[in-house]
Amino acid sequence: MRKLFIIWLLGCLSMLSNAQTQRPLIIPEDSIGSLLEKYFPKVNKGLSTHMNLEFASSVAASFTEGDFDEAAFKTNRVRMEFLGSFNDKFSWHFRQSFNKYSNPHSLDNLSSSVEFAFVNWQVSPQFGLILGKQVYAMGGYESYVNAIKVREFCDFNNYISPYQAGISAIYRFSPTQELVFQVVNNRNGEDEDTYLFGRPEGIEKSKLPVISSLNWNGWFADQTLQLRYAVSYGQLAEGKNALYLTAGNIYENGPVLAYLDVLYARQGLDSHGIITGLQGSNIPMPVTAQNTEYFTLIGNVDYRIHPHWNVYVKGVYETARVYKSNGTFEKGLYKSSWNAQACVEYFPMKNSELLIFAHLLYKGYNLTNRAQAMGGISPDKQRISIGLAYSIPVF
Repeated sequence: MRKLFIIWLLGCLSMLSNAQTQRPLIIPEDSIGSLLEKYFPKVNKGLSTHMNLEFASSVAASFTEGDFDEAAFKTNRVRMEFLGSFNDKFSWHFRQSFNKYSNPHSLDNLSSSVEFAFVNWQVSPQFGLILGKQVYAMGGYESYVNAIKVREFCDFNNYISPYQAGISAIYRFSPTQELVFQVVNNRNGEDEDTYLFGRPEGIEKSKLPVISSLNWNGWFADQTLQLRYAVSYGQLAEGKNALYLTAGNIYENGPVLAYLDVLYARQGLDSHGIITGLQGSNIPMPVTAQNTEYFTLIGNVDYRIHPHWNVYVKGVYETARVYKSNGTFEKGLYKSSWNAQACVEYFPMKNSELLIFAHLLYKGYNLTNRAQAMGGISPDKQRISIGLAYSIPVF
């Protein structure tokens, strides 16, 4: 029965890819030698290439303030990736999601559906370089772990574009510690695509729309304790900068995985858009908020109660405030929110990434008088979902 299920799942994914099949750029009959054969004629024996597919689907019932909204089937995630190496110094990674827009962004000239498109050069055992579209080097664990393992992201991570084009330098200064210095774009498209109502009047476009990060990762206590801390700073527009302080504290030992993330953002322009989005009918001409500040605290505990069963509980607390008055936005707190999650995961096969889950979510919001005066609305949300997720190593 298990074999039949796997064959069925592979067949479904094959049909998905065949539906979009076009003639390859190069076919074997063209008799064109590959770039690898041309530039690395002596290292082909060291070539390695892998292909992975990732699939997640669920049926979810959604509620607002306890009232039933809808129940629907969703394909939460379909991703395909290719990765490999030319030799022991050069490797590459390409990954595309089929759940995102495919239109190219103007800044990086790449579809938002492409998450990874980079080359890694391992200059020495201690030092490496990554060039291309890659993950933004934030601290924390929720943004680091494979997204297929996260049923609901916090608002802080949900409103950050995690994949950007740029360059990273990685220095492993001890067997258990490393530093990552990264410079990437701070957005994919133009300001009009990034900010809910574009740039405010009088704010000039940035001529250097990049963000720089210094990330420290350390593993301690026989690898049971992992720390992921980062500071990021960049320019959003002329005279408007962004500062991010992110920290992840992870404990993993036997059946227990627990983490505590602390995230802070101080933005000259509201790139998160949470405070900007509170403007309702009371504001006839809404504009993008300035001088915004966001704070998030995430706590999560996983427990593998059996080789086939895992349970976890997760809690998130977040605040959104303005640290300096501007326009219609007064200084002070605008919104606080919390969410509670509980999940049961069943792994029907050993040594497999197939899992079936049941997940409960409650998101509560509190708007201050400032937000309500602007016409802000943010009702509590609930969701019950049942689904499956599977990662398939094709070759």
